[in-house]
Amino acid sequence: MFERINQYRSLWVLVFFDLPTETRLERKIASEFRKGLQKDGFDMFQFSIYLRFCASYENAQVHIKRVKSILPDKGKVCIMQITDRQYGMMELFFGQEKIKKKNIIQQLELF
Repeated sequence: MFERINQYRSLWVLVFFDLPTETRLERKIASEFRKGLQKDGFDMFQFSIYLRFCASYENAQVHIKRVKSILPDKGKVCIMQITDRQYGMMELFFGQEKIKKKNIIQQLELF
């Protein structure tokens, strides 16, 4: 049976990280990690926070597994999942002004 995508079943995967960048090698590793996230469809929310929309829990697990496969040896990385409904309740501010969230275009997935 086909289940419609809804705000409670679809998820956002957030990746928070704090990686060392004191040496040239550490900066290169941090940069490669960020590029790996972008290659997997993550968008930068803040410099050390990337996020990605996933249509289902199963889809989110695929992308979480990919993030885990590119984890650097040093530093801290946190992966969090929230529902689309929870993401929609987020309030964003730039200084004192409230800003509108980017309207993420939903990608159709074919199996």
